[in-house]
Amino acid sequence: MLWQSWSAFWDMGGAAFYVWGSYGLALGMVALELMLVFQRRKDTSRRLLRWRRALGKDAGRQNGGEPEPATESER
Repeated sequence: MLWQSWSAFWDMGGAAFYVWGSYGLALGMVALELMLVFQRRKDTSRRLLRWRRALGKDAGRQNGGEPEPATESER
C-alpha cells in the first residue's frame, strides 16, 4: 500500500468515498457511544444521590437519624 502522492492516498484508488465514509461512520459511532455512556453515568449518579437523600430522610424520621441496633442474628 504505497502511494505516489498524498492525492493518491486520499483518493484510495477510487474507493475513497467508501473508505473514508466508513472511518467517519465508525468514529461517529464511537463518539456517540462515549457521549451516551457519560450521560448515563451522570444520570445514574444523580439517581443514587436522590436515593441516598431519600433514605437519609426516612431514617431520620424513623429512628432520629441513628442506625438500627443490631439484632442477635446480625451479631
